[in-house]
Amino acid sequence: MTDQPAPHRPRFVEQSPDRISRFWTEAGVGPHADGGWAVLLDGREPKTPAKAPLVLPTQAAAQLVADEWGAQGQFLDPSTMPATRLASTAIDRIGQARDAVADEIAAYAGSDVVCYLADHPTPLVERQARQWGPWRDWAAREMGVALEPVEGIVHRPQSPNAIARVKAHALSLDDFRLTGLATAVPLLGSAVLALAVEQGALDGGTAFDLSRIDELFQEEQWGVDAEAAKRTEARRAEAQLLDRWFRALD
Repeated sequence: MTDQPAPHRPRFVEQSPDRISRFWTEAGVGPHADGGWAVLLDGREPKTPAKAPLVLPTQAAAQLVADEWGAQGQFLDPSTMPATRLASTAIDRIGQARDAVADEIAAYAGSDVVCYLADHPTPLVERQARQWGPWRDWAAREMGVALEPVEGIVHRPQSPNAIARVKAHALSLDDFRLTGLATAVPLLGSAVLALAVEQGALDGGTAFDLSRIDELFQEEQWGVDAEAAKRTEARRAEAQLLDRWFRALD
């Protein structure tokens, strides 16, 4: 009896690390034998960069990833696959670094953008108070994270208890939600806004706009550079994707 060739199994890198041809026709999802939902390319399971099965905890999250694969053209473009990147990070990396990741998230609460208020001009001061204050209140009320605002740019340490509560919440999340939170926090410069998105209290686009009140004020005074506007829209799209990621994991 002659040896049969191993069955073809699609993987993240199929031909060249520089340009990967599309090697599937249909992208979908299906229940995985070990639990969760697998992404399926023509019925086969693609792999993460570490060659683990691309399996997510909910059907909606798996579909979010599968839709990215289905939307690819002749060549795979990883830059258009943020949900796939989040899933691969959660599967390959986060489980081995949960405590360090939670520390990084908590550190943002110590210098959260919604706590650093301008002392002038008056319209900016009023806008920050009106739009950031309710979310500091939300964090204290709903998450037990009471952060104190400060005027100016001089750092003021926050309560160790508040920082510890942020870390504890991060560690309570599964690897997929923790990956989303770890991505949202630096994008927004705010643990408070990221937590509000993760909890479903705030949508990603609004959170992004809140995170850049200072920038928006300057743009209103001096105008917007076209390249800067393009970068801003890309970051807003990332925030909106993170919102969909969390909701798909609910």
